[in-house]
Amino acid sequence: MKYRSIGTNPDTRREVSVLSLGAMLFGTATDEKTSFAVLDRYVEAGGTFIDTSNNYAYWADGGLGGQSEKLLGKWRKSRGIGNEIVIATKLGARPRTPGTGFLDNPEGLSAKTIREAAERSRERLGVERIDLLYAHIEDRTVPLRDTVEGFGELVAEGTVGLLGVSNHAIWRVERARALAAAAGLPGYEVLQYQHSLLRPRYDIPQPLFPEGSLGHSGAELASYLGAEPDLTLVAYSPLMGGLYTRDDKQLPDDYDHPGTPARLAVLREIAKETGATPNQVVLAWQIGGNLPIVPLAGASSVAQLEENLGAVDLDLSPEQRARLDAAGG
Repeated sequence: MKYRSIGTNPDTRREVSVLSLGAMLFGTATDEKTSFAVLDRYVEAGGTFIDTSNNYAYWADGGLGGQSEKLLGKWRKSRGIGNEIVIATKLGARPRTPGTGFLDNPEGLSAKTIREAAERSRERLGVERIDLLYAHIEDRTVPLRDTVEGFGELVAEGTVGLLGVSNHAIWRVERARALAAAAGLPGYEVLQYQHSLLRPRYDIPQPLFPEGSLGHSGAELASYLGAEPDLTLVAYSPLMGGLYTRDDKQLPDDYDHPGTPARLAVLREIAKETGATPNQVVLAWQIGGNLPIVPLAGASSVAQLEENLGAVDLDLSPEQRARLDAAGG
């Protein structure tokens, strides 16, 4: 395994594995026995960075979520896991009532909600301090200063370590960081956005993003990362749910453009050259790139995890990286 640092403050900065394990479906679609086996193998391989959320996976039973956090808490207790494993969770998108969701009835990001939701997450995870806590989705009904102060209070109290943000407009991320800096409070240091080799169209309206997608990592986010070296991108859905290797997966509408076939063709060429799978090439491309990216990949079996782990030691040549970067225009 290889490792990198996230965060800047010596009191909260952590060394994490360059491959993060997504636990979204643990405790629901992935049963406890399989989830524990995947977690055990990940740790055995040197993995130290696990990702979940307080609303995973509410859609499995029409409830409120929390199943993933509960399973991770049970696994931690049964294995004697301490702070050597960094567990990141998120709040803000948990439904307020059963049968609703993050589009129509999210808990939001008021200071009161942040405090209460973080406390419930700590209880489910069985931890005294959440290593990394994200603002999951935007809440434009609450003054941004209230959200910044709400997160900052938890860090000051020692119940939260690092702060992160996902699925926000970049201008709001920068504004929140500026507010935090002006107030002497900790700000967001980890950004979690969808990022993969294939590039979507960003102008297609989505239910959460009527102006066009703000949840994908595009040119603006790449530029932001390049200008702010203290930030790290955690790239969710890097393998796009198996799209690179499964014939039964249909290309989403926002990826249906001329650049997609070109990038897929280069990906297959390089997979053949390296003897790796397309999934491994995508993960290796993220891990070894110029920008600080930690791919966040889920696994519903140990076999899937093993394939992902194989990407850690896959070294792409500069020429291969250049081809992947340039493919599709």
